[in-house]
Amino acid sequence: MTHYSEQDIQELNHIFKINLINSCSGYKSANLIGTKSKSGIENVAVFSSITHIGSSPAMLGFFLRPTTVLRNTYNNIKETGLYTINHIHESILEDAHHTSAKYDASISEFDVTNLKSEYKNDFLVPFVKDAPLQLAMEYVEEYHINANNTILLIGKIKGIYINNNLIEKDGFINLSKGKIATINGLDGYAIPKLQTRFGYQRPK
Repeated sequence: MTHYSEQDIQELNHIFKINLINSCSGYKSANLIGTKSKSGIENVAVFSSITHIGSSPAMLGFFLRPTTVLRNTYNNIKETGLYTINHIHESILEDAHHTSAKYDASISEFDVTNLKSEYKNDFLVPFVKDAPLQLAMEYVEEYHINANNTILLIGKIKGIYINNNLIEKDGFINLSKGKIATINGLDGYAIPKLQTRFGYQRPK
């Protein structure tokens, strides 16, 4: 078994190190966050850090890298207070990944990929058309992580749109039925298949 000490990690080749550390946490969610600037320019970008915060109220969080460089997603959310989370599915992997390219704020990723925007129920920012699971989100608060100058941004779920065939009788969303992707590291995509579910566990 290969071992890397803290010192070893610090001395690794930069690309090798970021690939190693980004993939060692395991499979991550694969989502597109849709936003819109006050001037009306749509933005969509891939994120792999979205995490459950709580169910009541229903909240999700995600991490942003330092804002010392241009962060269109963050700036748009701060301007409007709104964003969408759209699950990446098998048929859009390449276009979804291309949204990680750093385009100027004046260029919409919807215009340089085959991804299409859509609007629902007067929500002011775009969803990604045909995403099997779409969430309308509202900014709640953020926390600055001093250790590496990143931001944990927390939002409230304002609405959920789910393809009918994904919802089980108990409310469980079966992502595998929608061929929804997960991300391994920075650029590895997989389509998981649900193996089994175990009920709520109590002490024996």
